[in-house]
Amino acid sequence: MNRKSFLLGALALAVSTPVLAQMAPAIDQPVTITFYNYNLASAGLGGQATQNLIDEFMAANPNVTVEGVPYSSADGSRIQADLAAGLPVDLVQTVFSDLDFSVTNFGAKALEDITTDGELEAHMAGMHPNGTKLGVLNGKTYGMAYTFSTPVLFYNADLFRAAGLDPDNPPQTWAEVKEAALAIEEKTDAEGFTGGITGPGAVDWLFQGVVRSNNGEVISRDRTTLKFAEPESVEAVAMLRDLYDAGVYENYDYSGAMEGMASGHLGMYLQTSALQGSLVSGAEGNYELRATTMPRFGDKPTRPNNSGSALTIHTADPLKQRAAWELMKFLTSEYGYTIITSQIGYLPLRPAIVDDPKYLKDWIAEHPLVEPNLEQLDRLEPWDPMPGPNYRQVVKTMMDAVEMSIFGGADIEPTLIDAQANAQALMP
Repeated sequence: MNRKSFLLGALALAVSTPVLAQMAPAIDQPVTITFYNYNLASAGLGGQATQNLIDEFMAANPNVTVEGVPYSSADGSRIQADLAAGLPVDLVQTVFSDLDFSVTNFGAKALEDITTDGELEAHMAGMHPNGTKLGVLNGKTYGMAYTFSTPVLFYNADLFRAAGLDPDNPPQTWAEVKEAALAIEEKTDAEGFTGGITGPGAVDWLFQGVVRSNNGEVISRDRTTLKFAEPESVEAVAMLRDLYDAGVYENYDYSGAMEGMASGHLGMYLQTSALQGSLVSGAEGNYELRATTMPRFGDKPTRPNNSGSALTIHTADPLKQRAAWELMKFLTSEYGYTIITSQIGYLPLRPAIVDDPKYLKDWIAEHPLVEPNLEQLDRLEPWDPMPGPNYRQVVKTMMDAVEMSIFGGADIEPTLIDAQANAQALMP
Protein backbone atom coordinates (compact mmCIF):
# COMPACT_ATOMS: atom_id res chain seq x y z
CA MET A 1 0.00 0.00 0.00
CA ASN A 2 1.38 3.46 -0.94
CA ARG A 3 1.44 6.36 1.50
CA LYS A 4 -1.59 8.09 -0.07
CA SER A 5 -3.74 4.95 0.14
CA PHE A 6 -2.64 4.42 3.73
CA LEU A 7 -3.59 7.98 4.72
CA LEU A 8 -6.98 7.75 2.98
CA GLY A 9 -7.66 4.45 4.76
CA ALA A 10 -6.69 5.92 8.10
CA LEU A 11 -8.92 8.95 7.48
CA ALA A 12 -11.86 6.73 6.59
CA LEU A 13 -11.33 4.71 9.77
CA ALA A 14 -11.18 7.87 11.86
CA VAL A 15 -14.42 9.16 10.36
CA SER A 16 -16.26 5.85 10.78
CA THR A 17 -15.07 5.21 14.35
CA PRO A 18 -17.22 7.13 16.86
CA VAL A 19 -15.38 9.26 19.41
CA LEU A 20 -16.52 8.40 22.91
CA ALA A 21 -17.72 11.48 24.77
CA GLN A 22 -16.27 12.01 28.21
CA MET A 23 -18.51 12.43 31.23
CA ALA A 24 -19.78 15.85 32.28
CA PRO A 25 -17.18 17.91 34.17
CA ALA A 26 -19.51 18.49 37.13
CA ILE A 27 -22.96 17.69 38.49
CA ASP A 28 -24.52 21.10 38.00
CA GLN A 29 -28.17 20.01 37.85
CA PRO A 30 -30.38 17.35 39.45
CA VAL A 31 -29.80 13.83 38.16
CA THR A 32 -31.08 10.38 39.12
CA ILE A 33 -29.05 7.21 38.65
CA THR A 34 -29.87 3.56 39.25
CA PHE A 35 -27.44 1.40 41.22
CA TYR A 36 -27.90 -2.37 40.74
CA ASN A 37 -26.39 -3.83 43.89
CA TYR A 38 -26.51 -7.39 45.19
CA ASN A 39 -25.54 -6.46 48.76
CA LEU A 40 -28.81 -4.52 48.96
CA ALA A 41 -30.63 -7.80 48.35
CA SER A 42 -29.22 -9.43 51.50
CA ALA A 43 -29.14 -8.17 55.07
CA GLY A 44 -26.55 -10.86 55.81
CA LEU A 45 -24.21 -9.44 53.14
CA GLY A 46 -24.24 -5.86 54.31
CA GLY A 47 -27.46 -4.54 52.85
CA GLN A 48 -27.96 -1.93 55.55
CA ALA A 49 -24.33 -0.79 55.55
CA THR A 50 -24.51 -0.36 51.76
CA GLN A 51 -27.71 1.68 51.99
CA ASN A 52 -26.13 3.85 54.68
CA LEU A 53 -23.22 4.63 52.35
CA ILE A 54 -25.62 5.53 49.54
CA ASP A 55 -27.55 7.81 51.89
CA GLU A 56 -24.35 9.54 53.03
CA PHE A 57 -23.34 10.11 49.42
CA MET A 58 -26.69 11.66 48.56
CA ALA A 59 -26.53 13.91 51.62
CA ALA A 60 -23.14 15.19 50.46
CA ASN A 61 -24.31 15.49 46.82
CA PRO A 62 -27.82 17.00 46.92
CA ASN A 63 -28.10 17.10 43.12
CA VAL A 64 -27.83 13.30 42.91
CA THR A 65 -30.59 10.81 43.65
CA VAL A 66 -29.43 7.19 43.78
CA GLU A 67 -32.10 4.55 43.28
CA GLY A 68 -30.81 1.28 44.67
CA VAL A 69 -31.95 -1.81 42.74
CA PRO A 70 -31.42 -5.08 44.66
CA TYR A 71 -30.61 -8.06 42.46
CA SER A 72 -29.09 -11.52 42.82
CA SER A 73 -25.39 -11.93 42.04
CA ALA A 74 -26.14 -15.50 40.95
CA ASP A 75 -28.53 -14.38 38.22
CA GLY A 76 -28.03 -11.45 35.85
CA SER A 77 -31.45 -11.89 34.23
CA ARG A 78 -32.82 -8.84 36.08
CA ILE A 79 -30.25 -6.59 34.41
CA GLN A 80 -30.78 -8.22 31.03
CA ALA A 81 -34.56 -7.84 31.27
CA ASP A 82 -34.37 -4.22 32.37
CA LEU A 83 -32.00 -3.32 29.54
CA ALA A 84 -34.29 -5.05 27.03
CA ALA A 85 -37.23 -3.07 28.43
CA GLY A 86 -35.36 0.21 27.97
CA LEU A 87 -35.02 0.88 31.70
CA PRO A 88 -31.97 2.82 32.87
CA VAL A 89 -29.09 0.65 34.09
CA ASP A 90 -26.48 3.18 35.15
CA LEU A 91 -24.12 1.70 37.75
CA VAL A 92 -23.83 -2.02 38.57
CA GLN A 93 -22.10 -4.04 41.26
CA THR A 94 -20.82 -6.72 38.89
CA VAL A 95 -19.56 -10.01 40.29
CA PHE A 96 -16.07 -10.63 38.87
CA SER A 97 -17.08 -13.82 37.09
CA ASP A 98 -19.65 -11.79 35.10
CA LEU A 99 -17.31 -8.98 33.99
CA ASP A 100 -16.53 -10.40 30.55
CA PHE A 101 -20.22 -10.97 29.82
CA SER A 102 -21.11 -7.53 31.21
CA VAL A 103 -18.70 -5.78 28.86
CA THR A 104 -19.79 -7.80 25.84
CA ASN A 105 -23.54 -7.79 26.44
CA PHE A 106 -24.46 -5.08 28.95
CA GLY A 107 -22.41 -2.21 27.55
CA ALA A 108 -20.03 -1.62 30.48
CA LYS A 109 -17.82 1.37 29.66
CA ALA A 110 -14.03 1.46 29.83
CA LEU A 111 -13.23 4.00 32.55
CA GLU A 112 -10.24 5.26 30.55
CA ASP A 113 -12.65 6.28 27.77
CA ILE A 114 -15.12 8.29 29.85
CA THR A 115 -13.10 9.86 32.67
CA THR A 116 -11.14 13.05 32.13
CA ASP A 117 -7.35 13.06 31.97
CA GLY A 118 -5.72 11.76 35.12
CA GLU A 119 -8.94 11.14 37.11
CA LEU A 120 -8.78 7.37 36.97
CA GLU A 121 -5.09 7.15 37.80
CA ALA A 122 -5.46 9.62 40.67
CA HIS A 123 -8.31 7.69 42.25
CA MET A 124 -6.65 4.28 41.88
CA ALA A 125 -3.43 5.45 43.51
CA GLY A 126 -2.99 3.54 46.76
CA MET A 127 -5.34 0.69 45.83
CA HIS A 128 -4.02 -2.86 46.07
CA PRO A 129 -2.94 -4.11 42.61
CA ASN A 130 -4.31 -7.59 43.36
CA GLY A 131 -7.71 -5.96 43.31
CA THR A 132 -7.48 -3.37 40.57
CA LYS A 133 -6.09 -5.77 37.96
CA LEU A 134 -9.25 -7.87 38.12
CA GLY A 135 -11.27 -5.07 36.57
CA VAL A 136 -9.07 -4.98 33.47
CA LEU A 137 -10.06 -6.64 30.20
CA ASN A 138 -8.19 -6.24 26.93
CA GLY A 139 -5.95 -3.61 28.45
CA LYS A 140 -8.70 -1.31 29.77
CA THR A 141 -10.37 -0.88 33.14
CA TYR A 142 -14.04 -1.77 32.84
CA GLY A 143 -14.58 -2.46 36.53
CA MET A 144 -13.41 -0.62 39.63
CA ALA A 145 -12.57 -3.24 42.29
CA TYR A 146 -15.18 -2.83 45.02
CA THR A 147 -16.17 -5.58 47.46
CA PHE A 148 -13.50 -8.20 47.91
CA SER A 149 -13.13 -11.21 50.16
CA THR A 150 -11.07 -14.34 50.64
CA PRO A 151 -12.03 -17.78 52.03
CA VAL A 152 -11.83 -17.79 55.85
CA LEU A 153 -12.25 -20.69 58.26
CA PHE A 154 -14.54 -19.38 61.01
CA TYR A 155 -14.63 -21.51 64.16
CA ASN A 156 -16.32 -21.72 67.55
CA ALA A 157 -13.56 -21.44 70.17
CA ASP A 158 -15.91 -22.64 72.95
CA LEU A 159 -16.62 -25.88 71.06
CA PHE A 160 -12.88 -26.34 70.52
CA ARG A 161 -12.31 -26.16 74.28
CA ALA A 162 -15.19 -28.52 75.00
CA ALA A 163 -13.71 -31.03 72.53
CA GLY A 164 -10.26 -30.83 74.11
CA LEU A 165 -8.83 -28.78 71.24
CA ASP A 166 -6.64 -25.68 71.51
CA PRO A 167 -8.46 -22.66 70.02
CA ASP A 168 -5.14 -20.83 69.86
CA ASN A 169 -3.91 -23.43 67.35
CA PRO A 170 -6.74 -23.89 64.84
CA PRO A 171 -6.49 -26.33 61.91
CA GLN A 172 -4.09 -25.29 59.17
CA THR A 173 -4.45 -28.34 56.92
CA TRP A 174 -7.41 -30.36 55.69
CA ALA A 175 -6.16 -33.34 57.70
CA GLU A 176 -6.27 -31.17 60.82
CA VAL A 177 -9.79 -30.01 59.92
CA LYS A 178 -10.88 -33.64 59.81
CA GLU A 179 -9.19 -34.40 63.14
CA ALA A 180 -10.76 -31.37 64.86
CA ALA A 181 -14.19 -32.07 63.38
CA LEU A 182 -14.08 -35.68 64.59
CA ALA A 183 -13.22 -34.49 68.10
CA ILE A 184 -16.13 -32.02 68.08
CA GLU A 185 -18.53 -34.69 66.82
CA GLU A 186 -17.35 -37.22 69.44
CA LYS A 187 -17.10 -34.98 72.51
CA THR A 188 -19.93 -32.47 72.04
CA ASP A 189 -23.46 -32.46 70.65
CA ALA A 190 -22.38 -30.17 67.81
CA GLU A 191 -21.49 -30.78 64.16
CA GLY A 192 -17.88 -30.55 63.03
CA PHE A 193 -17.56 -28.69 59.72
CA THR A 194 -19.32 -27.28 56.70
CA GLY A 195 -18.22 -25.15 53.76
CA GLY A 196 -19.76 -22.84 51.20
CA ILE A 197 -18.02 -24.71 48.38
CA THR A 198 -21.19 -26.09 46.80
CA GLY A 199 -24.91 -25.46 47.04
CA PRO A 200 -27.39 -22.87 45.74
CA GLY A 201 -25.66 -19.59 44.89
CA ALA A 202 -22.20 -20.97 45.69
CA VAL A 203 -20.95 -20.58 42.07
CA ASP A 204 -17.31 -21.67 41.79
CA TRP A 205 -15.15 -19.04 43.48
CA LEU A 206 -14.36 -21.09 46.59
CA PHE A 207 -14.00 -24.34 44.65
CA GLN A 208 -11.41 -22.68 42.39
CA GLY A 209 -9.33 -21.76 45.45
CA VAL A 210 -9.53 -25.27 46.88
CA VAL A 211 -8.39 -26.84 43.59
CA ARG A 212 -5.61 -24.27 43.10
CA SER A 213 -4.34 -25.01 46.60
CA ASN A 214 -3.77 -28.59 45.45
CA ASN A 215 -1.78 -27.18 42.50
CA GLY A 216 -4.63 -27.70 40.04
CA GLU A 217 -6.94 -25.36 38.17
CA VAL A 218 -10.43 -25.54 36.73
CA ILE A 219 -9.63 -23.75 33.46
CA SER A 220 -6.46 -23.15 31.43
CA ARG A 221 -4.62 -19.85 31.68
CA ASP A 222 -5.85 -18.79 28.22
CA ARG A 223 -9.44 -19.59 29.31
CA THR A 224 -10.08 -21.98 26.43
CA THR A 225 -9.86 -25.44 28.03
CA LEU A 226 -11.59 -26.75 31.14
CA LYS A 227 -9.36 -28.73 33.51
CA PHE A 228 -11.52 -29.60 36.52
CA ALA A 229 -11.35 -33.35 35.78
CA GLU A 230 -7.55 -33.53 35.98
CA PRO A 231 -5.83 -35.45 38.81
CA GLU A 232 -5.27 -32.46 41.11
CA SER A 233 -8.96 -31.53 40.96
CA VAL A 234 -10.08 -35.13 41.43
CA GLU A 235 -7.82 -35.39 44.48
CA ALA A 236 -9.24 -32.18 45.96
CA VAL A 237 -12.81 -33.40 45.50
CA ALA A 238 -11.86 -36.79 46.95
CA MET A 239 -10.56 -35.04 50.07
CA LEU A 240 -13.92 -33.30 50.54
CA ARG A 241 -15.74 -36.57 49.89
CA ASP A 242 -13.61 -38.20 52.59
CA LEU A 243 -14.74 -35.56 55.10
CA TYR A 244 -18.35 -36.30 54.21
CA ASP A 245 -17.88 -40.06 54.37
CA ALA A 246 -16.25 -39.66 57.79
CA GLY A 247 -19.42 -37.93 58.99
CA VAL A 248 -17.84 -34.55 59.70
CA TYR A 249 -18.79 -32.50 56.59
CA GLU A 250 -22.40 -31.38 56.98
CA ASN A 251 -24.28 -30.81 53.73
CA TYR A 252 -25.78 -27.51 54.84
CA ASP A 253 -27.08 -24.81 52.56
CA TYR A 254 -26.29 -21.18 53.36
CA SER A 255 -29.19 -20.75 55.78
CA GLY A 256 -28.43 -24.00 57.58
CA ALA A 257 -24.77 -23.09 58.00
CA MET A 258 -25.56 -19.62 59.32
CA GLU A 259 -28.14 -21.03 61.74
CA GLY A 260 -25.68 -23.68 62.89
CA MET A 261 -23.03 -21.10 63.62
CA ALA A 262 -25.44 -18.68 65.32
CA SER A 263 -26.84 -21.43 67.56
CA GLY A 264 -23.37 -22.61 68.57
CA HIS A 265 -23.95 -26.08 67.13
CA LEU A 266 -21.41 -25.96 64.31
CA GLY A 267 -17.67 -26.06 64.95
CA MET A 268 -16.15 -24.74 61.69
CA TYR A 269 -17.40 -22.94 58.60
CA LEU A 270 -15.27 -22.21 55.52
CA GLN A 271 -16.84 -19.29 53.72
CA THR A 272 -16.33 -15.78 52.39
CA SER A 273 -15.05 -13.24 54.87
CA ALA A 274 -17.95 -11.07 53.75
CA LEU A 275 -20.13 -12.97 56.25
CA GLN A 276 -17.99 -11.72 59.13
CA GLY A 277 -20.48 -9.09 60.25
CA SER A 278 -23.40 -11.51 60.34
CA LEU A 279 -21.38 -14.24 62.07
CA VAL A 280 -20.15 -11.80 64.70
CA SER A 281 -23.73 -10.71 65.40
CA GLY A 282 -24.86 -14.32 65.73
CA ALA A 283 -22.04 -15.24 68.09
CA GLU A 284 -22.29 -12.17 70.32
CA GLY A 285 -23.27 -13.20 73.83
CA ASN A 286 -23.35 -16.89 72.82
CA TYR A 287 -19.79 -18.03 72.21
CA GLU A 288 -16.34 -16.86 71.15
CA LEU A 289 -16.02 -16.66 67.36
CA ARG A 290 -12.56 -16.82 65.82
CA ALA A 291 -11.13 -17.17 62.31
CA THR A 292 -8.08 -18.54 60.54
CA THR A 293 -6.87 -18.87 56.96
CA MET A 294 -8.24 -21.47 54.54
CA PRO A 295 -6.79 -24.98 55.06
CA ARG A 296 -3.96 -26.28 52.91
CA PHE A 297 -3.17 -29.68 51.43
CA GLY A 298 -0.24 -30.98 53.48
CA ASP A 299 2.78 -28.76 52.92
CA LYS A 300 1.42 -27.09 49.77
CA PRO A 301 0.83 -23.37 50.29
CA THR A 302 -2.75 -22.25 49.94
CA ARG A 303 -3.64 -20.27 46.84
CA PRO A 304 -6.79 -18.41 47.82
CA ASN A 305 -8.76 -16.58 45.20
CA ASN A 306 -11.22 -13.78 45.65
CA SER A 307 -14.92 -13.57 45.65
CA GLY A 308 -16.48 -10.19 45.20
CA SER A 309 -17.30 -7.55 42.68
CA ALA A 310 -16.37 -4.51 40.65
CA LEU A 311 -18.37 -1.38 39.94
CA THR A 312 -19.21 -0.91 36.27
CA ILE A 313 -20.74 2.13 34.53
CA HIS A 314 -23.27 1.36 31.79
CA THR A 315 -25.00 4.65 31.05
CA ALA A 316 -24.00 6.67 27.98
CA ASP A 317 -25.42 9.90 29.41
CA PRO A 318 -22.51 12.25 30.33
CA LEU A 319 -24.24 13.70 33.43
CA LYS A 320 -25.26 10.27 34.72
CA GLN A 321 -21.74 9.02 34.06
CA ARG A 322 -20.37 11.81 36.24
CA ALA A 323 -22.82 10.99 39.04
CA ALA A 324 -22.02 7.26 38.81
CA TRP A 325 -18.28 7.99 38.80
CA GLU A 326 -18.55 10.20 41.89
CA LEU A 327 -20.52 7.49 43.71
CA MET A 328 -17.96 4.92 42.57
CA LYS A 329 -15.14 7.05 43.97
CA PHE A 330 -16.95 7.55 47.30
CA LEU A 331 -17.61 3.83 47.75
CA THR A 332 -13.97 2.94 47.03
CA SER A 333 -12.45 5.79 49.04
CA GLU A 334 -10.59 5.47 52.34
CA TYR A 335 -13.83 6.17 54.20
CA GLY A 336 -15.87 3.85 51.99
CA TYR A 337 -13.52 0.93 52.62
CA THR A 338 -13.51 1.66 56.34
CA ILE A 339 -17.28 1.07 56.43
CA ILE A 340 -17.15 -1.84 53.98
CA THR A 341 -14.50 -3.63 56.09
CA SER A 342 -15.76 -2.85 59.59
CA GLN A 343 -19.49 -3.26 59.00
CA ILE A 344 -19.60 -5.98 56.31
CA GLY A 345 -16.32 -7.91 56.33
CA TYR A 346 -14.85 -7.29 52.89
CA LEU A 347 -11.17 -6.49 52.42
CA PRO A 348 -9.94 -2.89 52.52
CA LEU A 349 -8.43 -2.48 49.07
CA ARG A 350 -6.56 0.59 50.27
CA PRO A 351 -3.89 -1.03 52.47
CA ALA A 352 -2.71 2.22 54.06
CA ILE A 353 -5.96 2.62 55.99
CA VAL A 354 -5.20 -0.54 57.99
CA ASP A 355 -2.55 1.35 59.99
CA ASP A 356 -4.23 4.76 59.91
CA PRO A 357 -5.96 5.78 63.18
CA LYS A 358 -8.38 7.92 61.14
CA TYR A 359 -9.73 4.77 59.55
CA LEU A 360 -9.20 1.12 60.52
CA LYS A 361 -6.20 0.90 62.88
CA ASP A 362 -8.14 0.95 66.16
CA TRP A 363 -10.98 -1.19 64.80
CA ILE A 364 -8.60 -3.90 63.56
CA ALA A 365 -6.84 -3.96 66.93
CA GLU A 366 -10.20 -4.76 68.52
CA HIS A 367 -11.34 -7.22 65.84
CA PRO A 368 -8.67 -9.88 65.14
CA LEU A 369 -11.14 -11.79 62.93
CA VAL A 370 -10.02 -9.68 59.99
CA GLU A 371 -6.36 -10.71 60.24
CA PRO A 372 -6.60 -13.95 58.17
CA ASN A 373 -8.38 -12.02 55.45
CA LEU A 374 -5.66 -9.36 55.36
CA GLU A 375 -2.91 -11.98 55.37
CA GLN A 376 -4.39 -13.71 52.32
CA LEU A 377 -4.76 -10.52 50.27
CA ASP A 378 -1.06 -10.31 49.43
CA ARG A 379 -1.06 -13.79 47.86
CA LEU A 380 -4.50 -13.67 46.34
CA GLU A 381 -5.06 -15.18 42.90
CA PRO A 382 -7.90 -14.12 40.60
CA TRP A 383 -11.24 -15.85 40.39
CA ASP A 384 -11.18 -16.92 36.73
CA PRO A 385 -14.38 -16.04 34.87
CA MET A 386 -15.71 -18.60 32.42
CA PRO A 387 -15.88 -17.20 28.87
CA GLY A 388 -18.74 -16.90 26.43
CA PRO A 389 -22.52 -16.50 26.62
CA ASN A 390 -22.95 -19.94 28.26
CA TYR A 391 -20.61 -19.13 31.14
CA ARG A 392 -23.22 -19.69 33.85
CA GLN A 393 -24.17 -23.09 32.42
CA VAL A 394 -20.50 -24.07 32.28
CA VAL A 395 -20.16 -23.26 35.99
CA LYS A 396 -23.40 -25.06 36.87
CA THR A 397 -22.35 -28.20 34.98
CA MET A 398 -19.06 -28.27 36.85
CA MET A 399 -20.50 -27.54 40.28
CA ASP A 400 -23.36 -30.03 39.93
CA ALA A 401 -20.78 -32.72 39.26
CA VAL A 402 -18.68 -31.62 42.23
CA GLU A 403 -21.71 -31.69 44.52
CA MET A 404 -22.74 -35.16 43.33
CA SER A 405 -19.17 -36.37 43.83
CA ILE A 406 -19.00 -35.10 47.43
CA PHE A 407 -22.51 -35.71 48.73
CA GLY A 408 -24.30 -37.86 46.15
CA GLY A 409 -22.22 -41.01 46.18
CA ALA A 410 -21.10 -40.57 42.57
CA ASP A 411 -17.84 -42.11 41.33
CA ILE A 412 -15.65 -39.00 41.40
CA GLU A 413 -13.30 -39.26 38.42
CA PRO A 414 -15.78 -40.43 35.75
CA THR A 415 -18.37 -37.95 37.02
CA LEU A 416 -15.96 -35.05 36.64
CA ILE A 417 -14.69 -36.30 33.27
CA ASP A 418 -18.23 -36.54 31.90
CA ALA A 419 -19.17 -33.10 33.24
CA GLN A 420 -16.01 -31.57 31.81
CA ALA A 421 -16.79 -32.93 28.35
CA ASN A 422 -20.33 -31.57 28.51
CA ALA A 423 -19.17 -28.18 29.80
CA GLN A 424 -16.39 -27.92 27.21
CA ALA A 425 -19.03 -28.27 24.49
CA LEU A 426 -20.62 -25.06 25.86
CA MET A 427 -17.37 -23.08 25.64
CA PRO A 428 -16.88 -20.55 22.84
